Amino acid sequence: MNKAELVASMAEKSGLTKKDAELALNAFMKSVEDELAKSGKVQLVGFGTFDVRERKARTGRNPRNPKETIDIPASKAPVFKAGKALKEMVNK
Repeated sequence: MNKAELVASMAEKSGLTKKDAELALNAFMKSVEDELAKSGKVQLVGFGTFDVRERKARTGRNPRNPKETIDIPASKAPVFKAGKALKEMVNK
C-alpha cells in the first residue's frame, strides 16, 4: 500500500474527504517526525511505539575492498516496535 492508497482507505473508513484524510496523515507523520527529532518517543497503546535508538561508532568492511576496514560513525536510527494487539492481528 502506498501513501495514496492509504489516504483513500483512511477517507473511506473515517468518512473524511481524501483531502482531509491526507491532511490528517501528513499532520500525524509530521508530529511523529518532530518528536523523534527531539529524541522523544511516540507510544500508541495496542498499535506500537516509534522510538529513536543510538548506534555506537564501529568498524566495518569496505564493500569495494573487503580487506580494507572503515570507521562507521555513531548515529541515531528511527525504529518501530509493534504492540501486542497489532502482533496478534497480524498472526491470525
